[in-house]
Amino acid sequence: MERNEIEKEAYPFGKDYPPQKADPQDIPEPTIWPIGLAFGVLFIFWGFIASAGLTITGVVITGVSLAGWIADLKP
Repeated sequence: MERNEIEKEAYPFGKDYPPQKADPQDIPEPTIWPIGLAFGVLFIFWGFIASAGLTITGVVITGVSLAGWIADLKP
């Protein structure tokens, strides 16, 4: 590989293009809602196999987690 080809791979937008970094204000705070949502969906599908009680529990956990996550997104 020639030097120019390596530079094109390393700098696809050219050397003058500024590197992109995330600003701290753009990074959301960590929350429990994604984990709750994952467990809710897990319980829903597990309930399809095991019992209706698990399905209902999963639906409740999923609903609460979605509501909490959406509420956190609003300023």
